[in-house]
Amino acid sequence: MTPPAHHPKSAKSRASQNVPEPAARGPEPGEDRPEEAAPPKAPAGEAPAPGGERASVPAPAGEPPAVPALDPADRERLLSGTHHDPHGVLGAHPVPGGVAFRALRPYALSVTVVTDGGLRAELHDDGDGFFSGALPLREVPAYRLLVAYEGSVHDTEDAYRFLPTLGDFDLHLIAEGRHEQLWKALGAEPMVHQGVTGTRFTVWAPNARGVRVVGSFNFWDGTAYPMRSLGSTGVWELFVPAVGEGELYKFEITRPDGSTTHRADPMARRTEVPPATSSVVHASHHTWHDAEWMERRAARPAHEAPFSVYEVHLPSWRPGLTYRQLAEQLPAYVADLGFTHVELLPVAEHPFGGSWGYQVTGFYAPTARLGTPDDFKYLVDALHRAGIGVIMDWVPAHFPRDEWALAEFDGRPLYEHEDPQRAAHPDWGTLEFDYGRREVRNFLVANAVYWCEEFHVDGLRVDAVASMLYLDYSREPGQWTPNAHGGRENLDAVAFLQEMNATVYRREPGVVTIAEESTAWDGVTRATHHTGPGGFGGLGFGLKWNMGWMHDSLGYVSHEPVHRKYHHHEMTFSMVYAYSENYVLPISHDEVVHGKGSLVSKMPGDWWQKRANHRAYLGFMWAHPGKQLLFMGQEFAQGAEWSEAHGPDWWLLDPAYGAEPDHRGVRDLVRDLNGVYRATPALWELDTDPAGFSWIAGDAAEDNVFAFLRYDREGRPLLAVSHFSPVVRHEYRIGVPEEVPAWHEVLNTDGLCYGGSDVGNPDPVKPEPRGAHGRPASIRLTLPPLATVWLRPA
Repeated sequence: MTPPAHHPKSAKSRASQNVPEPAARGPEPGEDRPEEAAPPKAPAGEAPAPGGERASVPAPAGEPPAVPALDPADRERLLSGTHHDPHGVLGAHPVPGGVAFRALRPYALSVTVVTDGGLRAELHDDGDGFFSGALPLREVPAYRLLVAYEGSVHDTEDAYRFLPTLGDFDLHLIAEGRHEQLWKALGAEPMVHQGVTGTRFTVWAPNARGVRVVGSFNFWDGTAYPMRSLGSTGVWELFVPAVGEGELYKFEITRPDGSTTHRADPMARRTEVPPATSSVVHASHHTWHDAEWMERRAARPAHEAPFSVYEVHLPSWRPGLTYRQLAEQLPAYVADLGFTHVELLPVAEHPFGGSWGYQVTGFYAPTARLGTPDDFKYLVDALHRAGIGVIMDWVPAHFPRDEWALAEFDGRPLYEHEDPQRAAHPDWGTLEFDYGRREVRNFLVANAVYWCEEFHVDGLRVDAVASMLYLDYSREPGQWTPNAHGGRENLDAVAFLQEMNATVYRREPGVVTIAEESTAWDGVTRATHHTGPGGFGGLGFGLKWNMGWMHDSLGYVSHEPVHRKYHHHEMTFSMVYAYSENYVLPISHDEVVHGKGSLVSKMPGDWWQKRANHRAYLGFMWAHPGKQLLFMGQEFAQGAEWSEAHGPDWWLLDPAYGAEPDHRGVRDLVRDLNGVYRATPALWELDTDPAGFSWIAGDAAEDNVFAFLRYDREGRPLLAVSHFSPVVRHEYRIGVPEEVPAWHEVLNTDGLCYGGSDVGNPDPVKPEPRGAHGRPASIRLTLPPLATVWLRPA
């Protein structure tokens, strides 16, 4: 055997290479583990055993116990990493006349057993790192091993004297695919087991011939750390004493073909900073201070509450800031602008920063680029204490092919579908999950619960739902196989999304799930137990991104005003289907990258007109039925396209650098839009109820005018008028309800303070008994150029 470069070696090999002995590793935090010292001695039968076990008692005098010979097949399987039951061979086992001990310690000079009663026995060197011996004892004692290397003696527990750390109930739930807190059963868990401090390692690898733990604690040599298979579940387990927080680790898996691979833990709760790929043993020590937020967040459903979202890419919002530094700036900024929520581009660990987090390898670990998991909890806590909800982008649609991560994890397709056509994602060069496999479905459902439960996340925006729902998504004929009914729907994905939503809503009151679904799939936000016209139950999401509104409305405003009359329907068509789902209106990161330009750069005209269009569009968006989402930088009309390398152009807001006040004006408008929005139930209370909306002028194409009323539950209205022509229209007649005695302008995107021309209606406007737009009364308004105005009853 060739030992690793930094592993303790035999005296002969070290002397020949002049390699110094490594220093003995110090105790982990909270661990009392002296090294290079003999354990305390006590008379047999008097000393308490570690963990409260009985002291070892010698057996009656007689023939000395014999150590059974190690079966050659066991020896080979242990050395090659293919043994399913190392605990059955290693450790301590009763034999006639006493107890036999066997240890596998490659490169050790000697191994001595010391029992709780003070009995000692130096084990015989059986070669290849095996040591064995026996003591005349009545029963298996608690004991320790003194492992001698040249220049050091390690006083340690024997990992192979411990019972399994997982109980039958956990294994039953895992086998059924119903373990809703899977992260508490699989992965690396620091714990006290049988009175001893260490870390439990567990991993699901049903196709593996053997699994070993490798890490910083064993010099990345897993020979002495084989894991045991826990029956038909496919779970492998090993409790390693004295290993604590901060240790790096991976799983060394022997694949069905006999080759080996080192894999990061799929359930790792902490990782190294990319491009390093090891998992890190972690335990949380964060104390939450958001009890008030958590208690009241379920008071009102999201679709009936104010819901205005600021979308953020954390690494580039203020480049270089950590989670804790972001916690000092982001909550204050978002609260000042009046947004109710932030939505974070994927936080889960990903190897390539240029994917913005959308190619995840560590589904249970916040990216280490910005700090530890507790640091991320600190950020969420700070946002909650500032009254801001936290939505996280979640990516169960696919995962990358990195050879150290999930792809063919144990040598065969495991997390991905076994059919290569079903496994390969046609657009992104990644792999799709096998939603029909119960353990994979469990992995993902538990992951959704995990972020909500452990990190107090208030919502999950599920990425690329359409790519999950259709078997023929981005595939040509012959590249996909119909489902059992001959259709194109991915029935496994439908069942997974229904299970995920039902589980999250049952376990986490107040949490909302949001679908990015770009097709007309029926019932995305319908309850899972309600069957729709297509024969499927609802998917069970709380909200859905309205991709149609986004596409149509951006298409309209990108045209020159003189041509907009030919595209008028693009702004009104959304109301044909506005109540088919519970919608979010998204101007997201996807619309301001890859050559699409920023929001303001999409607008026609000179710089003044671009900004005016931008402001008018935001006013229309905030008044339209549905929730709002705006990506960072668009709140102050950044002209450049977003780049993850440098983030928003904050200098545009800094007067010290001669920045134009117009950018600050747009940001002030967003602040006021949110302020009036949150104070006006008509703009959000009946977002999903047709009773909350009524057209006044939906067909004024020649004038580029859109006018409509929004209502709250008490019938109180808000009048919104958007004018997308660069001219002033005086005395423009708008039909209104006759019961309102006067209307007062509460917001005007052409205000001087926003960078506009300050044309508007400063005085209350009284209705006249002259009908218009099918209503018995009307008012005459001055419509500013390229502007949206909101009016409420005076």
